[in-house]
Amino acid sequence: MALKELTILFVEDDPVFRKIVTAFLESRGAIIIEADDGELGLNCFKKQDFDVVLADLSMPNLGGLEMLKAMNKYRPGTPSIIISGNQAMSNVVDALRNGASDYLVKPVADLYLIENAIQECLNGSLEESLQIDELESLSYMELNQNLELLEQSEEAAKSVQQQLFPPSRIEYSKAAIDYSLFNTNEVSAHFIDTAMLDDSHIMMYMAHFHPHDNRAAFASVLLKSFVNHKLKRYQNKLSTVIAEPFNMLSYLNDRMLKSGLDIYVDMTYVVINLSNYRVAIAQAGAEFRCYLRNSEGLSPLALAETLQLGMVNWGNPSIQFRTLMPGEQLCISTNVSEHKRQLLNDQFHGLIHDTNTPPGGYIQLSAS
Repeated sequence: MALKELTILFVEDDPVFRKIVTAFLESRGAIIIEADDGELGLNCFKKQDFDVVLADLSMPNLGGLEMLKAMNKYRPGTPSIIISGNQAMSNVVDALRNGASDYLVKPVADLYLIENAIQECLNGSLEESLQIDELESLSYMELNQNLELLEQSEEAAKSVQQQLFPPSRIEYSKAAIDYSLFNTNEVSAHFIDTAMLDDSHIMMYMAHFHPHDNRAAFASVLLKSFVNHKLKRYQNKLSTVIAEPFNMLSYLNDRMLKSGLDIYVDMTYVVINLSNYRVAIAQAGAEFRCYLRNSEGLSPLALAETLQLGMVNWGNPSIQFRTLMPGEQLCISTNVSEHKRQLLNDQFHGLIHDTNTPPGGYIQLSAS
């Protein structure tokens, strides 16, 4: 078995999630020692050696970050993985800086992602570990079991996906991102995300999943997980792919294609360098339009239509580079006149259920 004889310390205050993950990892051959708060986890860590520590960030008595700091001082070098529902990237970055090897975002819809993260900690880089055994990294059978569960419960799929969306306005030190996504079903076919890569680079993207069914919730989890892996590697100075839109879409196409999800993705992916306001844009598919916005309105950027991500014969994304002038914003929007009108009226609502507005939406980056 893939995790045979590994001893893992699992520190998690949610008893249901802890038991589910423990049962899964034990079925994969691991020996699991459980603790339900950071203080107990630290005590267990001091009593014996562990191959890997798996921990939540938000826990009573002693938080996951403080626990990791103490563990790193007591026995540095033990691989650790954070599983957190906390969307505050600063907390995750702090965990990485204090010895965490990787992190995953709750809810973890595919438990094999946890196994894959453990293998990455013990076997080197993400790219290397993904080549060990693709059936192990994303089990087709396990994927289908999760899909069946989501298909049976639209409410469960909705809950899984909505936890991944950021608030309608995300403020960074030198920029802000605002968005609206209009959804007519319980599960959104559209997804957006953003992150501060370092002190001078911001990433944002907008995605559209086909077909529009409950699989879109699972695809959102996978997409965010793949992006988060590259974010972690960038912040640990192991890879620059997440800051390179062309290479990032190539990577995501490969991962979506091998996921077994049988879903296709339109995507526009943007990175801005805040030191010179240089913007790099890559686009796959034909769902979105990219604009520069100023006092005169929206000026479209010429990005050629390409195949969607997840297709076997996918080639290369369409690429553009621009420099934002003072007072300009960069916008991504679905090609719907109502969406563009609301964008120009600064109507930013985040993700909303609205049967009167066509599905889709827009996202705007404003640098200061």
